[in-house]
Amino acid sequence: MVAVISNGTAVLGLGDIGAVASKPVMEGKGLLFKIFADIDVFDIELDTKNVDEFINTVKALEPTFGGINLEDIKAPECFEIEKRLKAEMNIPVMHDDQHGTAIISGAALINACELQGKDISKVKIVVNGAGAAAISCTGMYISVGATKENIVMLDSKGVIRSDRDNLDPSKAEWATDRDISTLADAVKDADVFIGLSAADVLSADMLNTMAENPIVLAMANPNPEIAYDLAVATRQDIIMGTGRSDYPNQVNNVLGFPYIFRGALDVRSTTINEEMKIAAVRAIAELAKEPVPEVVTQAYNNHSIKFGKDYIIPKPNDPRLLPEVSAAVAKAAIETGVAKNTITDFEEYKLSLIKRIGKESTIMRSLTQTAKSNPKRVVFAEGDRFEILRAAQIVKEEKIAIPIILGKKNKIQQMIKDYMLDLEDVEIVDTNAEEDSDRYNQFVDFIYSKRQRKGISKSDAKKLLRDRNYFGSCMVEFGYADAMISGMTKNYSQAIRPALELIGAEQGQKVASMYMMLTEKGPVFLGDTTVNLDPTSEDLVNITLQFNETIKKFKIEPKIALLSYSNFGSNKGETVSKVQNAVNYLHQNHPDVLVDGDIQANFAVNKEKLQSNFPFSKLAGTHANTLVFPNLESANISYKLLQELGNIEAVGPILIGMKKPIHLLQLDSSVREIVNMVTIAVIDAQQHQ
Repeated sequence: MVAVISNGTAVLGLGDIGAVASKPVMEGKGLLFKIFADIDVFDIELDTKNVDEFINTVKALEPTFGGINLEDIKAPECFEIEKRLKAEMNIPVMHDDQHGTAIISGAALINACELQGKDISKVKIVVNGAGAAAISCTGMYISVGATKENIVMLDSKGVIRSDRDNLDPSKAEWATDRDISTLADAVKDADVFIGLSAADVLSADMLNTMAENPIVLAMANPNPEIAYDLAVATRQDIIMGTGRSDYPNQVNNVLGFPYIFRGALDVRSTTINEEMKIAAVRAIAELAKEPVPEVVTQAYNNHSIKFGKDYIIPKPNDPRLLPEVSAAVAKAAIETGVAKNTITDFEEYKLSLIKRIGKESTIMRSLTQTAKSNPKRVVFAEGDRFEILRAAQIVKEEKIAIPIILGKKNKIQQMIKDYMLDLEDVEIVDTNAEEDSDRYNQFVDFIYSKRQRKGISKSDAKKLLRDRNYFGSCMVEFGYADAMISGMTKNYSQAIRPALELIGAEQGQKVASMYMMLTEKGPVFLGDTTVNLDPTSEDLVNITLQFNETIKKFKIEPKIALLSYSNFGSNKGETVSKVQNAVNYLHQNHPDVLVDGDIQANFAVNKEKLQSNFPFSKLAGTHANTLVFPNLESANISYKLLQELGNIEAVGPILIGMKKPIHLLQLDSSVREIVNMVTIAVIDAQQHQ
């Protein structure tokens, strides 16, 4: 457990707001520790500005915590506080405002110098700002190769010169003998500008005087020292970073502090030393040069992200940060002799870290961001279940969807009150109260027109409309909702029937379903799990093509295996022939689809085994992430075994091929499963708009 401790004297963007007012900020910091590194946190706000009182209080907490994260403490007091606590305590202590920014911007500087063809030991650096972060950043740049004589620092009075009177020790260390006084003087011919000061202090004219291929890290918040758009318009050769998430190269401390503490805690380090911080810098810098994970490109809706001017440090949601940075920090602690525990197998350690944050932290987190980018109206047909109401609250609060609840209004309102749910502004549609309304009559006429040649009278149509699955399907059909979720209280065939009868399949499509299994190797899609009992070769072709398109909507490249008990004709039989015919058709008519078969499941999902035994396969060198089964029986049994015996989370069934977004739940789905399916439904609705 880590303590996040502050006295609220230097809260970002707010200044000295005091201990009480700083509490929400510290709580948020604790949440980031938990989300990104699974570290439990207790926030502590100390109502004192006395350095000795602060230090003595924190020291007394040592038996309770494994580490101390100091936060939002003003300079110069923060320097003394951290220095003394590190010397007097036997657990890791770090002031993140100083070192977090230093570590992330240090990684950015290393990579920017490489891209701009500059030797970090020779670059001229201007640091505008002389607070805790600026001083720590400057020290870090020297640790990673910069030269002190090439650095100029400025505070609110201008260039910090050695002939200035009354300089405090933290500033005096960086005083220059050069005959310059202003920022304009300092940036002329400089290679690097580091901003940790105030908005709009660097003008376009100043930027134009910098050296060729300049590097600007303007990290003032909420607005940088020079606006991003202005900077890149002024200098085409610039590499620009800010502290903001809406521009490339965000210098965000969350890239560092969760993982630095994770590594330090896991080896029971007694401190966080310079070598551990440098290890974090190097690990972050190297990650940016590696191929960007699919989950990152999905979240940013940009498949062209790669190491370059607009990507010099990883994105905050990069799942590799936890294993790579934590391992680098832990290794440095061991090598420098400050670790009480050791790690002998770092690959196993990295795997254990990936497991800590859960499988959903990658693909489902990314899909959630996609859904939140354009929330849709989702009608919940079974509004009188607590799980449904709780899920509706979650998707509303997280802005994943706009819920519409079907059911008896009085009952639902009472449940909301009893369970103290926050659904005050959510639309509740009482289907009984709708009778004889214009919408009700519209729905009756629609059902009658669809089913009049199936033995349904107008009176029967009214009876069917009492079923909320029929009512919800009509709402989607006529645009009163964008998607529907149902199936929690009925078996699959009963739940899907109204949608099939009223909405039906997309032209030329076949309705099918698949599950997304959240495995340690990433998402694996299985189908058809619930609809087609014994698909023909033609059906398998259609299902495969639909799976291919649907999975692409999740911004994942489908690698499809058509499964059988045979490997490429090693056995004979009707099922084998059916699968082979489907694969042959797909190879001949859809060469752009990465698919192969017939193939046994173990070879399909094992890259090494497939490459060794069947190097001719179109899937050789990779492993399938989409498994199409020869019949419903095998698919349904397989996903349920995986879910139960493999302890693998299943998201689904995802219904595909429908004309409108209708998605069904498993019987007795959990709140988490419902939220996941709403996320899928919203993305489906986004594609249908």
